[in-house]
Amino acid sequence: MARFHSRLLHFFTFFFFFFFFCTTFVICLSSSSFESAFWITDSDSEGLLFHQDYSPPAPPPPPPHAPSVSCTDDLGGVGSLDSTCKIVADLNLTRDVYIAGKGNFYILPGVRFHCPILGCSITLNISGNFSLGENSTIVAGTFELAAYNASFFNGSAVNTTGWAGDPPPQTSGTPQGVEGAGGGHGGRGASCLVEEGKLPEDVWGGDTYSWSSLQNPSSYGSKGGSTSKEVDYGGGGGGRITMDIKEFLDVNGSLLAEGGDGGSKGGGGSGGSVYIKAHKMTGGGRISASGGNGFAGGGGGRVAVDVFSRHDEPTIYVHGGISRGCSKNAGAAGTLYDAVPRSLNVNNYNLSTDTETLLLEFPYQPLWTNVYIRNCARASVPLLWSRVQASELIVQGQISLLCGGVLSFGLAHYATSEFELLAEELLMSDSIIKVYGALRMTVKIFLMWNSKMLIDGGEDSTVATSWLEASNLVVLKESSVIQSNANLGVHGQGLLNLSGSGDKIQAQRLVLSLFYSIHVGPGSVLRGPLEDASSYAITPKLYCELQDCPIELLHPPEDCNVNSSLSFTLQICRVEDITVEGLIKGSVVHFHRARTISVQSSGIITASGMGCIGGVGKGNFLDNGIGSGGGHGGKGGLGCYNGSCVGGGNSYGNSKLPCELGSGSGNESSADSIAGGGIIVMGSVEHPLSSLSVEGSVRADGEGFAETVWQNKNFLSNVSSIAPGGGAGGTVLLFLHTMTLGESAILSSVGGYGSPKGGGGGGGGRIHFHWSNIPTGDVYQPIARVKGSIYARGGLGRDESGSGENGTVTGKSCPKGLYGTFCVECPVGTYKNVSGSDSSLCQPCPAWELPHRAIYIAVRGGIAETPCPYKCISDRYHMPNCYTALEELIYTFGGPWLFCLLLVGLLILLALVLSVARMKFVGVDELPGPAPTQHGSQIDHSFPFLESLNEVI
Repeated sequence: MARFHSRLLHFFTFFFFFFFFCTTFVICLSSSSFESAFWITDSDSEGLLFHQDYSPPAPPPPPPHAPSVSCTDDLGGVGSLDSTCKIVADLNLTRDVYIAGKGNFYILPGVRFHCPILGCSITLNISGNFSLGENSTIVAGTFELAAYNASFFNGSAVNTTGWAGDPPPQTSGTPQGVEGAGGGHGGRGASCLVEEGKLPEDVWGGDTYSWSSLQNPSSYGSKGGSTSKEVDYGGGGGGRITMDIKEFLDVNGSLLAEGGDGGSKGGGGSGGSVYIKAHKMTGGGRISASGGNGFAGGGGGRVAVDVFSRHDEPTIYVHGGISRGCSKNAGAAGTLYDAVPRSLNVNNYNLSTDTETLLLEFPYQPLWTNVYIRNCARASVPLLWSRVQASELIVQGQISLLCGGVLSFGLAHYATSEFELLAEELLMSDSIIKVYGALRMTVKIFLMWNSKMLIDGGEDSTVATSWLEASNLVVLKESSVIQSNANLGVHGQGLLNLSGSGDKIQAQRLVLSLFYSIHVGPGSVLRGPLEDASSYAITPKLYCELQDCPIELLHPPEDCNVNSSLSFTLQICRVEDITVEGLIKGSVVHFHRARTISVQSSGIITASGMGCIGGVGKGNFLDNGIGSGGGHGGKGGLGCYNGSCVGGGNSYGNSKLPCELGSGSGNESSADSIAGGGIIVMGSVEHPLSSLSVEGSVRADGEGFAETVWQNKNFLSNVSSIAPGGGAGGTVLLFLHTMTLGESAILSSVGGYGSPKGGGGGGGGRIHFHWSNIPTGDVYQPIARVKGSIYARGGLGRDESGSGENGTVTGKSCPKGLYGTFCVECPVGTYKNVSGSDSSLCQPCPAWELPHRAIYIAVRGGIAETPCPYKCISDRYHMPNCYTALEELIYTFGGPWLFCLLLVGLLILLALVLSVARMKFVGVDELPGPAPTQHGSQIDHSFPFLESLNEVI
């Protein structure tokens, strides 16, 4: 009966695959011309890189099982399968066995229950309990168990290692040739032979398969390759273990589906499949579907666990096998799927490898919760067939890369695809993400610890832009790096924190946007473009030959997207607060719609040496290689030798609203060329910066050779006859409300020093403060507190050559009453009734308007009109003329002379009044006759008026 079912199975299997092959052949013939338009490699050369990513179709349903064997007659046991069957003695089977019953099935301690035949199947389907006693073993190609409870005691083992049957058809898990490569299944097998011109990750042994069934794995592992055509030394593939336990599973023994060992002449076999389903699992045993060791290690298999409750869970291994021929390239890890949390684990247990585990299509319903790649495992989301496609890695929870884990997107030589990564969290610790193409990442939290994300945009402009979005938090610590050799946008709504030394985010064109706060810690770097920008296919183009200002520098777009047509190389857009304790460096650095920027004492924002090598004001050369300096805000210094001189580069640009790159030495094709300064723009006309605080430095200096604080680097060849001049300073353009420049702060756009062999100095650059809403009158507040240094001088020339001219430091025209670059109040005693910034516009107040006992006083917002305000020198004096009370009285009546005349007149008038009064009243009392004159009186009574006046006097 069993033989009949076997033949029937072979017939149906042959018929199905014959039909599938014919159908596939017809489809391939009809579509070969269509597909060839989308392939990116020749079909007869490197197309083999892609065919191995094939995932086979689902196999046909299995035929019904053969009738069950009996406990006593066929198995030599004691009891019945419908009550309790005990296996008490060793048993060697010679064919597949199906065991079914309603009772219990116990294999007593020390018993060997073996079927040592490749692909041999032992199936137990019982309603009761199962136990494998201490030191007992089951050996087969396939072991399937369905029971109510199951126990595997100490020292027991279910071992299918190396006993696999044939892997699924149309898969390439078994390597070809005589390279001794490892077999593949859940992970690729390793290969120790690397062809010249290929990267280690470009070469592998057997490939992966059965991705679509990793949640319920049931495939055999593959055999390893051999190093001989005559003898097959390859290790066998791992078998299959399937358990469906309704309640309790206790594992204190071993469940093994590992690949076989290939020795020193054969590749290790790949791990097989283990599927466990139970309500509760305990024990401290070992479950493994690891790859076998060999000349090249086999890939890990696939394990899936669907257990609701796990306590003291067994250790589960799916790592690749050890490669004896290349110790640092073990087989790739297999996959471990945990069904309850819907988590995928790829763990190579710290076995170093260059071989990858493929992650193919992720399910949508339901989404997986977590993906963990750890302990030196390397996982890859491979390139799709079409030239530009989006491949997705989407999980509902966390993607975690730990302890040397590597996740790759695409192929190193074909950076032409787009990839999408969606998760709640992306956590990286001592790990790497590599992207060949473009990455669209959307997470809530992105944390990096000593990790790297490296994006290779290739040469295709259609996939040259990657964006990373983390809505809540992005933190880089312990020398973590995010780098793209193309365009990169990093967006969020919370905090971006580069914590300290070695932390970097850099790209050819970098945009950081929408964060609430960005913190660039001490020793960390934001950079755009990269250090050796010109060596990459995607290189930002600077507008060196244009004198017109790009409109986006003054009126930038509001969307904050990465736009290759714009001139920015590094933009920070729509960020509330920016704190700089490290380095921000770029050719055209722009801060748009930011609220505050704080540059701490260790912080640097620089575009020094990032401008043009040529440019509008480029330097010139004598026949002997001596060059003049580049020009910008000031003219470049002369380049002279033995009395012969060549003029420096011309000055150019608008000092009132500068936005030009500094010009360089002009020898663009030479390795000894010198670049001018770049551009730093903070704010815009519509959205000025609320406040800028600088304790460190903001620089756009020209490149030079001097050993000074303005030096960037010295790459002049000692054997070169070229002696170029210094580069001109660039532009620092600030749209802002208020600014604080601390004592140690430096704001600089100086020209570079000429070559030590005799080059002229570069001209100074331009610094402009474009103040917004300058307060005037009673609401005036100082808009700048400047204690630091501001430089725009020209660079020094060498030997006979001249120094560059100074550049310009300007401010927006100040309103009435204010003057200077920082719009301060006109000095006391002066007034300004016109707009402008020149100090000469503050005119002295008219001298005739100041009283004798008064001094001029300061008024908030300055003095815009005459008369100028003053105050009296003492409280004794009264405004407005600073007189005493008596002087006020005197001048009230017309001054001293008029006051004296008036006073005399009053006295005379008073005397007349008194005289008349005396005559009238005294004279009447003395009538009717004259009074006798007293003896000795000196008054003449014949003149009564004079007598009355004499009395008054």
